[in-house]
Amino acid sequence: MLIIGIAGGSGSGKTTVVKEIIKRIPKNSVSIVSQDSYYFDNGKLSPEEKLKINFDHPDSIEWSLLNSHLDKLRNGEPIEMPIYSYLTCSRAQETVTVNAAKVLIVEGILVLTNAELRDRLDIKVYVDADNDDRLMRIINRDMQERGRSLDKVLNHYKEFVKPMHLQFIDPAKRFANIIIPRGGKNHIGIDIIAHKIKASII
Repeated sequence: MLIIGIAGGSGSGKTTVVKEIIKRIPKNSVSIVSQDSYYFDNGKLSPEEKLKINFDHPDSIEWSLLNSHLDKLRNGEPIEMPIYSYLTCSRAQETVTVNAAKVLIVEGILVLTNAELRDRLDIKVYVDADNDDRLMRIINRDMQERGRSLDKVLNHYKEFVKPMHLQFIDPAKRFANIIIPRGGKNHIGIDIIAHKIKASII
């Protein structure tokens, strides 16, 4: 199994890069694990406390569970990946079954910040993007998918997203083997990753 970590700032285009990679490799050869599924369950917190959750800090992720799931997949065992809701800040009772495949992609803003996870990665990718472009994507996403007003999105960006990006996420790109500027628009960079994948699974 080839395990690829794809990290980058919030709104950098990681999901688009993953989708473009999948288009370029053989069908049914890849499984996806989302870092976002492994946020700690904070459903019991009050609405006021939930507003203070820092989703951009490495301590918000249950790394032990994520890493153990990667080990199971590498051993050919299926996992039950949690389902996390940003609206309720909790995990659902249901899970998603993820089966082992020739290629496993682990995607999320904090993927390269955890040393134990990095040790499990065969290829480490950092998706880079202009800060203004990222902010515009964050505004659109949070208003449409997470029900936040423009003021709340901007306050959240100022209080959590920007400082955590500067402290943890952007510095972690030094661990990357490949840096992809311009996200999903960088077709040459994506082609290189896809070529490496195909060469590894033949």
